[in-house]
Amino acid sequence: QVQLAQSGGGSVQPGGSLRLSCAASGATYTSNYRAWFRQAPGKEREGVAAIHIGLGRPSYSDSVKGRFTISQDRAKNTVYLQMNSLRPEDTAMYYCASGYTNYDPLAARNLRNWGPGTQVTVSS
Repeated sequence: QVQLAQSGGGSVQPGGSLRLSCAASGATYTSNYRAWFRQAPGKEREGVAAIHIGLGRPSYSDSVKGRFTISQDRAKNTVYLQMNSLRPEDTAMYYCASGYTNYDPLAARNLRNWGPGTQVTVSS
């Protein structure tokens, strides 16, 4: 019922920047959070950043705090992840997610809608 289309992935050198975009369509009014997760091979899925749609209140994992910024354009139903000062350990498949939850939006189990993922590779 909610579709999430992602763009903006790619390869970048350490210290570089990328911006990911996620456009939602369908029953977007059913969600109160939008979020970004990432998963590297052999590792668990990690909640990176989330934003409360109505309040605009962001939350971040400690590993990206101060480097990544989540934002939204509500008119376009689009959420962004601005990634600066990228490190090799940021390399992962990045997934856009949304849903309704009164619990931790950085816990994947609490969100229902998922995008297809986009690869981010940081290497020299």
